[in-house]
Amino acid sequence: MIKEDLKKVRNNIPNDVTLVAVSKTKPNSDILEAYKAGQRIFGENKVQECVEKHESLPKDINWHLIGHLQTNKVKYIAPFVALIHAVDSFKLLKEINKQAKKNNRTIDCLLQFHIAQEESKFGLSFIEAQELLGLPEFVELQNVSVIGVMGMATFTENEEQVREEFQALENYFNVLKSHFFKFNDAFKTISMGMSGDYQIAIEEGSTMVRVGSSIFGNR
Repeated sequence: MIKEDLKKVRNNIPNDVTLVAVSKTKPNSDILEAYKAGQRIFGENKVQECVEKHESLPKDINWHLIGHLQTNKVKYIAPFVALIHAVDSFKLLKEINKQAKKNNRTIDCLLQFHIAQEESKFGLSFIEAQELLGLPEFVELQNVSVIGVMGMATFTENEEQVREEFQALENYFNVLKSHFFKFNDAFKTISMGMSGDYQIAIEEGSTMVRVGSSIFGNR
């Protein structure tokens, strides 16, 4: 079943869009089924679960930490994490840099923006992001690489609202690209879109989608 659902999702995604299979709360057996069907990028939102799965599953899996990350938990995933999606403060970025350095790594990160109307969602405002990237200390962070932006749309049936929120994120990306990352080819990721809205996200410029229930079934 997972194999068929994964294939279905892949068929709906252009080749230049990266699929992150959101495996949070799912057993290793489900992840292995998707792995055997060729999936190599998996997303977890809890550090402990991510660490446990990394230790017991194939080592060529790219683990993405997609959930809100506390600074005191960074050290646990720093040795192996491929991408951290939810960077929402300079304090967190600084800690990722520190732990990456300890592990002789450069860790890829995305800046998370608050684009939804729900207050419960985390993320930077556009002004906060500009301030963060404008800090003299930002340039000194040698062991992190900000490769793009991430955002979650409001959970609503209103497709127009979702579309506008995704458009806002793409706009933020374009402005940051021209102002701060003009000569940085690595800054190219727009991570937006989940099971319920990834097709709208792709239409609005997403380069990375995070799909869970459409592959693994409802939690």
